[in-house]
Amino acid sequence: MGLEDAEDSPAELTNSDLHGHLQDDVIKEALASGLDLREYSKKVERELAEAESASIGDYIAESRNIATLHNQISSCDGILARMEGLLTAFQTDLGSISSEILSLQQQSVEMNLRLKNRQAVRGELSQFVDDMVVTELMISTILEVPVSDNLFYEQLHILNHKIAFLNEQSFRDAKSCADVKEVIEKLKIKSVAKIREYFLQKINQFKKPLTNYHIPQNGILKFKFYFQFLQSVNREVAKEVREEYTDTMSKIMFSYFKSYTGRLSKLEFEESASRDDLLGAEETSSKGFFFKPTLKNKTTVFSVGCRDDVLTSQLEAPIIVPHAQQKTEHKYPFEMLYRSALYALVDNGCREFLFLAEFFMVEGQNAQDLFNLVFGKTLQVLVKFLDSYVQDSYDSISIFLCIHLVQRYQLLCHKRCVPGLDKFWESMNGILWPRLTQVLELNISSVRDCDPNKMKPLDVRPHYITRRYAEYSAAIVGINETFPHEQMHKLLAFLQEEVEALILRLAGSFPARKEQLLFLINNYDVIMSIIIERTRDDTKESDAFREQLRVRSDEFVEQVLQAHFGYLVSWIKEAERKLERGDLEGLKQEEKRVSQIITTFGSEWKQSLDRINGETLSSFPNLKLGTGLLQQTLTTLLQYYHRFTRLMSVAPLSQVPAAGQIINIHQLMVEVKKYKPNF
Repeated sequence: MGLEDAEDSPAELTNSDLHGHLQDDVIKEALASGLDLREYSKKVERELAEAESASIGDYIAESRNIATLHNQISSCDGILARMEGLLTAFQTDLGSISSEILSLQQQSVEMNLRLKNRQAVRGELSQFVDDMVVTELMISTILEVPVSDNLFYEQLHILNHKIAFLNEQSFRDAKSCADVKEVIEKLKIKSVAKIREYFLQKINQFKKPLTNYHIPQNGILKFKFYFQFLQSVNREVAKEVREEYTDTMSKIMFSYFKSYTGRLSKLEFEESASRDDLLGAEETSSKGFFFKPTLKNKTTVFSVGCRDDVLTSQLEAPIIVPHAQQKTEHKYPFEMLYRSALYALVDNGCREFLFLAEFFMVEGQNAQDLFNLVFGKTLQVLVKFLDSYVQDSYDSISIFLCIHLVQRYQLLCHKRCVPGLDKFWESMNGILWPRLTQVLELNISSVRDCDPNKMKPLDVRPHYITRRYAEYSAAIVGINETFPHEQMHKLLAFLQEEVEALILRLAGSFPARKEQLLFLINNYDVIMSIIIERTRDDTKESDAFREQLRVRSDEFVEQVLQAHFGYLVSWIKEAERKLERGDLEGLKQEEKRVSQIITTFGSEWKQSLDRINGETLSSFPNLKLGTGLLQQTLTTLLQYYHRFTRLMSVAPLSQVPAAGQIINIHQLMVEVKKYKPNF
């Protein structure tokens, strides 16, 4: 629309159109230059007409080229149309191929599944046929090959599998079972019969005299599968074999241990401890402390000697062979015989328990019940063997050794994982502990009932009851060190109290205090020395008597010094009390007395030392004890003399004329050293 049209129809322009025209850059430029818009419009129209004319001329000039271009474009359109047709056909073909591929893939999956199914069916069917078919080799082996042959063992494994498989398929109503059931049943019956005969024959070999049953027992253990087979296919025959074995072994064990314990009993010392062999029993000239005249046929009652070897080096030593020992007429204490019987039981019992558990496939209470069938009567023999000895025994050391043997062999069984003898060990302790307590109470009573008036004449040397107690206490404590028993500690404590009371009663029989002290020191020393020598660690018993020995030794030293230097010791104590009170006047009045003391000491001290040396060493049988007390006495004398010289250095005693005659303490020390022992 021209500008004139716009002026002729102003009503047709809206405000928005007008605003848009005014924003045009050309109009803005025309308005800004002050041109007449009508003129400017005409100018523009002319320029447009000229441009159009020029454009038409150009088109006419290029008409041939345009026509050529048009033809080329048309040709290209044709080519593109043909290409489109080809591509469309190719796309259609691809669609068809994709469908065929999907179809082939589906067919492949189906064929693969059918193949797997056929292979699975073929494998199961092949296995089914193998499990169901009975081969000629199996038939000939079961019927003809000996049971002990490895081929029979292998084919029996296969037959056992076929029997289980046939039973399983019978529940599923497999028709093929009927084809082989009769053959399998006959082979099973034949196998059971041959295995039964084999086992019964092997078990019967145990009964032959002088036969080591361990050899055939180990032989049938290799074929424990045979019993497993019997257990699964014929429980009655399995029960028969088991009962035959347990009955045979029960008789063998019973016969062996009954004979063995009987022969062992003949090897025991002929003279056993009696009621007269108690700690408080009176010692006579015909029966010495260790019963030396009959030691060949009787064990010591109050000392252990080498008897505790049964708990260490002899614990797992070979058992005693009775017929060999009877030729040498060698006798043993009961604990040695008991050790041999128990070790034979442990050796045979552990082996038998493990065999029963493995061969008959039992465990827990079932294994225990089976073991009891084999060893029940045998254990009763061993209980009777112990009980017959213990009820009349007064040898508490022997009984205590037997208790420790029971404890150690029980531990040995547990190390071998055999709990079958636990109740037997309990029954052993039920016999041993009450008797041990009773015998110890008898010993305690014998000490308590001792009358010192009936034991005269006494001397200051260790009493025979003290020596007995020392040996006995050391023996019990030494045995009890490895496996402590609190009950034994209590019994020993009661015995110790009675022994201490008896020693005091015996000491009271001496009129002089010095003799009482000598008796107490000698007895305490022998007890402590023997206990320390025979035990590894400090014990309550040694500690108690060590304290008693120390107290009595101190008192003895004071007694000796009072006898030889009483004038000096008494004055020192009185003078020290006055000095503590500050009584210098009282000390001044001691001038005459102290002068006499200095003179007397200077003239007699060497002779007094000789007398102390002779009296002390002759009063103690134990030279070590005597020299120790001598040194303690002389050391105490030096301490008193040192206190004396210190008092004499205090005024007014230092002005005493006789002070210059005081023996130098170093001179006294030199003389004292002469009495020092060389060992």
